[in-house]
Amino acid sequence: MDMSRTQGTRERLVVIGGDAAGMSAASQARRMRGPDELEIVAFERGHFTSYSACGIPYWVGGDVEERDRLIARTPEEHRERGIDLRLRTEVTGIDVDGQRVRARDLESGDESWTPYDKLVIATGARPIRPDMPGVDAAGVHGVQTLDDGQALIDTLAHTRGRRAVVVGAGYIGVEMAEALINRGYEVTVVNRGSEPMSTLDPDMGRLVHRAMEGLGITMVNDAEVTKVLTGEDGRVRAVVTEDAEYPADVVVLGIGVRPETTLARAAGLPLGTHGGLLTDLGMRVRGHENIWAGGDCVEVLDLVSGQERHIALGTHANKHGQIIGTNVGGGYATFPGVVGTAVSKVCDLEIARTGLREKDARRVGLRFESVTIESTSRAGYYPGASPMTVKMLAERRTGRLLGVQIVGREGAGKRVDIAAVALTAGMTVERMTALDLGYAPPFSPVWDPVLVAARKAAAKVRAAS
Repeated sequence: MDMSRTQGTRERLVVIGGDAAGMSAASQARRMRGPDELEIVAFERGHFTSYSACGIPYWVGGDVEERDRLIARTPEEHRERGIDLRLRTEVTGIDVDGQRVRARDLESGDESWTPYDKLVIATGARPIRPDMPGVDAAGVHGVQTLDDGQALIDTLAHTRGRRAVVVGAGYIGVEMAEALINRGYEVTVVNRGSEPMSTLDPDMGRLVHRAMEGLGITMVNDAEVTKVLTGEDGRVRAVVTEDAEYPADVVVLGIGVRPETTLARAAGLPLGTHGGLLTDLGMRVRGHENIWAGGDCVEVLDLVSGQERHIALGTHANKHGQIIGTNVGGGYATFPGVVGTAVSKVCDLEIARTGLREKDARRVGLRFESVTIESTSRAGYYPGASPMTVKMLAERRTGRLLGVQIVGREGAGKRVDIAAVALTAGMTVERMTALDLGYAPPFSPVWDPVLVAARKAAAKVRAAS
């Protein structure tokens, strides 16, 4: 049992979780304070650290050939930097009053307590697994970690049939559907919503629907899987909805994720309405001086709506880790919040959004104007110009930008960053029309599509006023 807290003036930082937020925090704290000042112990229940979970669909689909290309820093590299990283070790309890964590070695089963002076909780998120018969059958996979991705690839390598069903049509569901198409599977996506990509408004999701069907994916909307059927060997053979049965040799769950806060809840730490840990601007858990949290297990402030929300993205997790490590190391840093920017693709169709959807704006009581424009990625006469649809929401009274959604071909997706900056700055659509953006025919029309949408939105706000 490891009961020694510190020796002399050296403090101990314990990190729960060895991916983006946790190891970024550990690495930044180590940069600021050497081993003589700060001992760092990190627990990770999996086999890998510091990897890109966002890259797993591209590894499964063959765009990324080797698993290790998704790993930014190996366990050995962390240990060389003076971090006591313990793989295959799961933290099973947090004693807040006693300032210690209980951990179990998953290989030997041994358990022990480790005291801490400072604690970082970076337990991530867990895939949503619906409570229904057969969901734990062989051949049914969630995809959240590298271990999950490896398990799916192993299944695909040993499965004789070529029929796959993806349950859910969010970012992971859509990306996994394309990955399975690339591996030669017949793919059916069963989606509870009216259109894929519920992070978009339905009219924009319809564009994604068409692109998926163009890839040969069968889309089943307004349907919910109620049961997974298995064969005599215990493996999945089909999924069932109220109206139909869809044969399946493999099933991928792409329903979404929830904050993994089982430990935090049991320890009595504060959780928000979405189940994520609540922190202050410095990522310190509210009401706890020596505990920080970051990554997919926390809720963050939405700068547009002013409410807390849960967003599971590696970009945020790495920022959280940097901020936590800076503060643990004696510096000062804050995370002000997010505007909800995300980008994805289906084949060559790029999908992007930032800010609020129509239903988000309604939910928080905002009155708004909405416009949708069609434009091109380049000057219309320049070779390779492709169509692009931009939807923009603006607050009716003030003209404040509320959200942007973009669906188009090459050059469309990253244009959402213009809107993300404008949202962060609290700009109006009128002011956006004067933005000095880069122009040349190979890159944009004279009026960039985002600015065309801003002009149209500004005119609609003026008319409504």
